[in-house]
Amino acid sequence: MTGTRVQVVAGGPVLVAGPVRIEMPNGEVVESDRFMVAICTCRRSDTYPLCDTSHRRCRDLNRRTPSPAASATTSDPAATTP
Repeated sequence: MTGTRVQVVAGGPVLVAGPVRIEMPNGEVVESDRFMVAICTCRRSDTYPLCDTSHRRCRDLNRRTPSPAASATTSDPAATTP
């Protein structure tokens, strides 16, 4: 089977073998003649619908910030109930 190659990247963009023509809901047309085009799925990109790797910065910030659940845990065995 031959066709357009589309790859979904976990936590990232959708990669589409180019060139591509993207038709936006408002009628705007975005074209790219690159051999591989990254389409944003997080909607944080300044160049939306094309990916500018904004998802990386957001993901990196989330890794540095401890989750509320992590700060609520304790290593004191007396604080846990069986």
